[in-house]
Amino acid sequence: MMPHEESEQLRYPIGKFAMSQPLTDEQIEQHILSIAGLPARLQEAVANMTQEQLDTPYREGGWTVRQVIHHLPDSHLNGYTRQKLALTEDTPTIRPYNEGEWAKLPDSLQGAPDISLALLTALHQRWVLLLKSLQPEQLERKFIHPENGEQRIREHIELYAWHGEHHLAHITELKKRRGW
Repeated sequence: MMPHEESEQLRYPIGKFAMSQPLTDEQIEQHILSIAGLPARLQEAVANMTQEQLDTPYREGGWTVRQVIHHLPDSHLNGYTRQKLALTEDTPTIRPYNEGEWAKLPDSLQGAPDISLALLTALHQRWVLLLKSLQPEQLERKFIHPENGEQRIREHIELYAWHGEHHLAHITELKKRRGW
């Protein structure tokens, strides 16, 4: 494998996000199940990791395992909020956030993983409750992301299922490479 290919594999261990075309109702159900199961799979992946392991970047120039753990609820809180805005407003324009800068804040650099694991667990319980209740027409509701354009809830569900699996793989692949 060439250095660039290896770097891309470390950066995108499950591949870059690609929207399913068409995105079926069965796929949506599978994505909701993925979102539902993420907190337990993440908890299992980081159980018994040492402080040194938690503070190891998953790739050169990448975030540490600790930062990845804290990034997930940061990002998923934003995703959940975006979907709720789309369900309660007419095509709202949402506010993006600078995930790289958030990851540099002290709570992400030094916080105990258990805090974010508990937050992610509670958030996903609420989110899955909402997602499972959505009617077909609600899945078509939209919001506007200033940088990425118009997004429908149905595609956003797929994005966040991928996002969780993407970051979980950063951790599990690091553990495999290091023999942890």
